[in-house]
Amino acid sequence: MAKLFALFFVFALAAAPLPGHAQEPSAGMMATTPKVGLQAASDSDTPVAPARVLTLDLTRDANDIWDRIRRGFGMPDLESPLVAEQQLFYLNRPAFLKQVFARGGRYLYYIVDELERRGMPTELALLPMVESSYNPLAYSRAHASGLWQFIPSTGKNYNLTQDKWVDERRDVIASTSAALDYLQSIYEMHGDWHLALASYNWGEGAVGRALQRNREDGLPTEYSRLRMPEETRNYVPKLQAIKNIVSQPELFRLELPYVPNEAHFVAIEAPKGIDLATAAKLAEMSIEEFVALNPGFNRPVITGTGQTLIVPVDRAPHVEMRLSEFQLAGKGWHAYELQPGEKLAEVAQRHGLSLPQLLQLNGLTPQSKTGPGYTLLVPDGIDPSGALQVARMLPNNTFTSRAPTTAPRAAPSKRAGKVAGKVSARSKTARTAKAPVKSAAKAGTAKPPAKSVAPKKPKTAAKPPSR
Repeated sequence: MAKLFALFFVFALAAAPLPGHAQEPSAGMMATTPKVGLQAASDSDTPVAPARVLTLDLTRDANDIWDRIRRGFGMPDLESPLVAEQQLFYLNRPAFLKQVFARGGRYLYYIVDELERRGMPTELALLPMVESSYNPLAYSRAHASGLWQFIPSTGKNYNLTQDKWVDERRDVIASTSAALDYLQSIYEMHGDWHLALASYNWGEGAVGRALQRNREDGLPTEYSRLRMPEETRNYVPKLQAIKNIVSQPELFRLELPYVPNEAHFVAIEAPKGIDLATAAKLAEMSIEEFVALNPGFNRPVITGTGQTLIVPVDRAPHVEMRLSEFQLAGKGWHAYELQPGEKLAEVAQRHGLSLPQLLQLNGLTPQSKTGPGYTLLVPDGIDPSGALQVARMLPNNTFTSRAPTTAPRAAPSKRAGKVAGKVSARSKTARTAKAPVKSAAKAGTAKPPAKSVAPKKPKTAAKPPSR
């Protein structure tokens, strides 16, 4: 019997974890077990396994982009009932979550790379989900646009070109650089990431006044204690909810789509006079997928020199060769200046277009004012049908539905900058109308609860919470 007991004791010791080994959560990982309400992803009559504390093995390469993002988490976790509400909102919409995470897979490697290069927390790579549901064509009623939802004035402040040919608020590379510049600036202003995010949503001026009010009233000045619009109050909880889900998806019985930890796209030189539909065909991609990588053009045609096209890394050499062949063929599009006394209908007929087609390609309406010297895009020996299809996809095209193409949201957002009466660097006034809803119209999203109440039914497709 004594021998049996000794054997049992030896086995017990062998099975026990070493002190300090795999018992403490590593930096950036969730160490707390979600509240019971957050485990609602399982049936009420099905026992829920206790939460596992995950650790990160930093001695190996990241398995995928999600693994890499977890390694760079650097913001303090926000503990709030609002986080539970937003998290439950997302978990009740697994199809929406998977769709948005898959869409974000195109851009995540580039964004994470930029964040790490700047020494910024990788939670920020998840912020476009709150802003636009990773839809680069997201467009709000307040005219906020792109993955990071810049309004026109803030875009200009951060040197994002906006003219009739391009809108760099939608350009993935240019807008990401501007958004991270802005986030760095407001973080340095507050020294606190939660306050920086509130400023991104509401405006740094509005947050500054809210902080001053609390100081004058002898109240704490952390994010959760400020008096702010509902959208801003829900903004950080939305990001925290997404962070929790990405931290431990298996805890919520959710499988994140596989996104390799490698560059997805590269920029190559674009020949003048090519339209995006033709470029997509040469790259053997659908127009939708090609525009998702090249969303910054306001016209379906590249009219100037020095422009670039974004293409998948593995297709770049093939696409470059075919673009060179296209250029040598001498066909494409060119800019035509309207002559004195010349009518648009005459120009359209001369180039094999109907008047509505000419207007659509150039973002005009029958009421638009044009005159001598006005520059028009016209085809030169090329089928215009693909360019017309692209023109209908662009969010600021006159013929495009004016419904906001934003993602689901749950509370006011930085656009609330307007509500607060200030210019928030990327003016979030639009966010109000757009928060996760921003991309909703176009991307089909769902919006999370804006208050501590059960999530409301989405007005269109399900939309997640947005600022």
